[in-house]
Amino acid sequence: MRKGEHTRHEIIRKAAPIFNQRGYEGAALSELMEATGLEKGGIYRHFESKEQLAGEAFDYAWKLALDSRFEGTEQIPNAVDRLKHFVRNFRDRRTELVRGGCPLLNTAIDSDDRNPQLRARARRALGSWRERLRSIAEEGRRHGEIRSDIDSAELATLIISALEGSLMVSRLERKDGPLDLACRFLEEYLDSKVRAPEANA
Repeated sequence: MRKGEHTRHEIIRKAAPIFNQRGYEGAALSELMEATGLEKGGIYRHFESKEQLAGEAFDYAWKLALDSRFEGTEQIPNAVDRLKHFVRNFRDRRTELVRGGCPLLNTAIDSDDRNPQLRARARRALGSWRERLRSIAEEGRRHGEIRSDIDSAELATLIISALEGSLMVSRLERKDGPLDLACRFLEEYLDSKVRAPEANA
């Protein structure tokens, strides 16, 4: 990695927790300068605007989150067990994320209608996440591990909605109970309603 590329990557890495905790509007240039050890000109030598830096910081944070959530799933042969492992990762591996919690939840709330570029990035991230879960479910259907009447796209949406919604409630209430409840529900649902009967046999 060339020096300029390394510097750019370090700016993104150090800016990511600031944007993730403070949001786009709340991330002050002075805070970004302090975190990176660079002056304004040093930062904007590598980025056209604060918006571009925020977008790339989100992409960086989201990749860390997604990689952490899918960690170990590829080694699990059965699709239902792979999805259950994903659910457990979502619950148990939050400390491995960029400080501030789920980048997608934060950015979706923060960007809303005020920052269409960040909102577009968040929508793309959601789409890629949903597609990854959908493809696991679809593979499970093809292999007879998941019931043939299960809609893979709807299942992916249900998993994401239950996890992200319960995470929001847990954060508001400052306790893990709602997230734990959603995870238990999803694991039981995957075993009782999604797993093909012949797979159980």
